[in-house]
Amino acid sequence: MEKNVFAKLIAQILNLNIEAVANTLTLLEEGCTIPFISRYRKERTGGLNEVQIAAINDENERLKEIAKRKDTVVKTITEAGKMTPELSKRIEACWEATELEDIYLPYKPRRRTRAQVAREQGLEPLAQLIMLQRESHVQQAAKRFVNDQVASVSEAIAGAQDIIAEMISENERSRQQLRGAYRRTAIITSKVIKAKKDTDEAAKYSDYFDWHEPLRRCSSHRLLAMRRGESEGILRISIDPIDDNECIERLYHQWVHANNECGRIISEAAEDAYKRLLKPSIETEFSNLSKEQADNEAIQVFAENLKQLLLGAPLGQKRVMAIDPGFRTGCKVVCLDSQGNLLHHEAIFPHPPVNKRMQASVHILQMVETYHIEAIAIGNGTASRETRAFIDDCFDKEAGGTHQPSIFVVSEDGASVYSASKVARDEFPDEDVTVRGAVSIGRRLMDPLAELVKIEPKSIGVGQYQHDVDQTKLKRQLDQTVENCVNMVGVNLNTASQHLLTYVSGLGPVLAKNVVDYRRANGAFTSRSQLKKVPRLGTVAFQQCAGFLRIPDAKNPLDNSAVHPESYDIVEQMAKDLGCHVNDLISNKELRTRIDINRYVTKEVGLPTLTDIMKELEKPGRDPREQLEEFEFDKRIQSVDDLELDMVLPGIVTNITNFGAFVDIGVHQDGLVHISQMANKRINHPTDVVKLHQHVMVKVIEIDRRRNRISLSMKQVQ
Repeated sequence: MEKNVFAKLIAQILNLNIEAVANTLTLLEEGCTIPFISRYRKERTGGLNEVQIAAINDENERLKEIAKRKDTVVKTITEAGKMTPELSKRIEACWEATELEDIYLPYKPRRRTRAQVAREQGLEPLAQLIMLQRESHVQQAAKRFVNDQVASVSEAIAGAQDIIAEMISENERSRQQLRGAYRRTAIITSKVIKAKKDTDEAAKYSDYFDWHEPLRRCSSHRLLAMRRGESEGILRISIDPIDDNECIERLYHQWVHANNECGRIISEAAEDAYKRLLKPSIETEFSNLSKEQADNEAIQVFAENLKQLLLGAPLGQKRVMAIDPGFRTGCKVVCLDSQGNLLHHEAIFPHPPVNKRMQASVHILQMVETYHIEAIAIGNGTASRETRAFIDDCFDKEAGGTHQPSIFVVSEDGASVYSASKVARDEFPDEDVTVRGAVSIGRRLMDPLAELVKIEPKSIGVGQYQHDVDQTKLKRQLDQTVENCVNMVGVNLNTASQHLLTYVSGLGPVLAKNVVDYRRANGAFTSRSQLKKVPRLGTVAFQQCAGFLRIPDAKNPLDNSAVHPESYDIVEQMAKDLGCHVNDLISNKELRTRIDINRYVTKEVGLPTLTDIMKELEKPGRDPREQLEEFEFDKRIQSVDDLELDMVLPGIVTNITNFGAFVDIGVHQDGLVHISQMANKRINHPTDVVKLHQHVMVKVIEIDRRRNRISLSMKQVQ
């Protein structure tokens, strides 16, 4: 019953077909993963993509939490003896957390408030009498409530006002009225704490020393920046409606119906309810809500950036030299074979203060020759530009016939995190962190996805205030992003690391380890069906993972494609009908054109699956990622001091936020292309124009050397 209710609610919220939602919920309950459902169950979901399925899953979890909360609310109210049929129906029909809490508020066990004290003093009947607003002699009526606990008439009336104030503050209509005012008019204000104004740590928040704007227009990055300043004790943040008096007036109109003493007492109680109870409560609510919305936006930006980074163009299986640049400590150089295995490592010192440039050049050329290096990866951190120039010099001078490999600058973000991690220690127990970091840089060039999955996603450095947002939500979203990317690309079953296999649909850490152990003990897999021999990898896990695992050079060519084993018989029937083998279908386009896929439609298999099968036969195991391109910074520019206004320079997009994109132009300080400077037309989001690691041309439009900020424009060079 609950599942049907959830399906209906989710379909309405997400504007999706109810049958598709219901089928998706069933598949999720059966243990199917999001990548598996989106790729292999299109007939049942109506072709929903992984984003839509994830949204269904999130809404389902939210509704489950509300259902649990409703059980608690019903139990508490029932045990207090205050449950009525009408109240029970309201709770049953409610599926919004805020509305549920409003219903529950008057019945909620609470700490000992001023109103509770007044009730214990026997003043609730007086409060009820005043609320009727018919009593013309309130002072006289209040005398009856003076006793050992209530010393005077004024104390009795004050106690009654406390009860009335609490009633008003707990009233649903009062709260909704104030929420409406906050939604329409709330202003967020940021002020610097005077004692911190002139400190160095406060300088980065100078834009918010005296800032205010409508809350509904406050972008996520500004709100998170202000909240960070508040958490660091530099800023004081408040959220207020534009007019307190108007909000109080609305309460008067709702609660005061008589122009008498009772009306005056209630009006005072209403003002007290607003200032002492309602306003702080609703301000906290909107503070939390705005933070949650900002978190969600920031997490979405991070997830999109992470996706682009993970799906970055791979160099492929080439023999790579990787260099982790440095000045005083030298450059750590490693040589890797085409599988990413470490062949050799050493340190060179081409830069000051050691300056052994000639010796370093000889060593570089020797390593290139000895290990047949095809590409060089240089980390983009300290001394990156200088190291790139040094490597160019090595080959510009007499190289004794040495061929020049392709040269790439690779992001180092997170490499230090990886090098100190358990994963790195397990891979290279006998090497120090500098060697591990250099290996990571080289492997990132070969296959960004396979290497970056080893690093905690939030350490990769492509987020927006990632340390300020809800960490549980962030981890869940980023893990889901990694899982989607890994399964979108597919994984070589015989070369994938344990860590990479962990993200394959249906596997996880335990089964990934079992797969690697089985591979180590029995040699390379020759067919997908062998997976069934892996300990604890049962029927369900096989169903979920098999389609995403590739076996190059397998006897059955479909084992190196995204065709799921459950559909092999369909392809075999197609080949049989044409009097050929499956290999012929893959190699012969003319044969494929003769296939009428409508002939193979069944109850279980529809056109979406058959269309996907035909795409795979055309290009089995195709990699959806783009080709890698070489890039070089402007050689005239080495530092911020070399920059001049109106210079047009090449750059690489390193991070994308809601307000623009950061671009590396080779001066050890990324410049910002604000969203207003990205195109000669209005755009909704920077991702409409750029993507991570894209090569762009930018114009320098402002240099703020005091704050070390560079402003760039793309629209002035288009």
